[in-house]
Amino acid sequence: MHRRNALVLGSIAAAVLVTGCGGGSDTSAPTTPQNIVELAQSVPDLSILVEAVVAAGLVDTLKSAGPFTVFAPTNAAFAALLTELGLTKAQLLADTALLKAVLTYHVLPAKVEKAQVPLGKAITTVQGGILKIESSGGVLTITDGRNRTSRLLATDIQASNGVIHTIDKVILPANKNIVQTAQSLPQFSVLVEAVVAANLQGTLSGAGPFTVFAPTNDAFTALLAELNLTKAALLANTALLTKVLTYHVLPARVLKADVPFNTPITTVQGETFTVSASFVITDQRSRTANIITTDVFTSNGVIHAIDKVILPRP
Repeated sequence: MHRRNALVLGSIAAAVLVTGCGGGSDTSAPTTPQNIVELAQSVPDLSILVEAVVAAGLVDTLKSAGPFTVFAPTNAAFAALLTELGLTKAQLLADTALLKAVLTYHVLPAKVEKAQVPLGKAITTVQGGILKIESSGGVLTITDGRNRTSRLLATDIQASNGVIHTIDKVILPANKNIVQTAQSLPQFSVLVEAVVAANLQGTLSGAGPFTVFAPTNDAFTALLAELNLTKAALLANTALLTKVLTYHVLPARVLKADVPFNTPITTVQGETFTVSASFVITDQRSRTANIITTDVFTSNGVIHAIDKVILPRP
């Protein structure tokens, strides 16, 4: 892996050096900086990306004034994607709708250098979906809409109309909404039953965006003991269920980095709760719940898992 990264960096450095020198002996002659497409074409390890940009009909767009930021997957990243999706390169390049959606998800409609990356925040791409970038040990890592991760390899590769950052995995926009995401995670099976019983699945599958503080199955088991109810009795009480579930939903996308500490946060249900700096929720009954998993991305918002069902006023 380190050798591959070194090769990527080396090929980019060589391309930039040639560009800077203009390829000639007259160092006083003015040079024309390469645009994003031209710069990518000069880097052998971005050849599949260039093929994809051509196949998707995005060449003219990425040659335009911009500015843009492009997260550029290496050839190895594309090879891994083909394996992941069970596709051949020819099949991927022929699916222009998929290709365009994926490629525009790698583009930001502004020039964002490494030092300007808003760490932990929702970053909106040209495709319309969001991604998040975090730093650990000096390495920047993207989390995509499907909660997959990709590392930035080389950063701040300057083009005339923006900047390129190379990445080691093709990132993908979200393909599941909040309900579909919860359905795919076993620890939320009781929550899904509750959402269906309260007839909220249509709302939580809508455009949003929403933030859902999602109680785990263990959290619901503890609630049933606390309220001395059976699961069937809870699911049958749709008025109570709707009140409790909507108390777990915010009418906006709020990532971990944006949670306002020790400030009343208004829910869809209408009442508030607070979150401490240690990510402990205090509800309207002075009960507490720990936020145990954060920033699970969906197409219409974000999910944070909690270890206790929170409750509004009786």
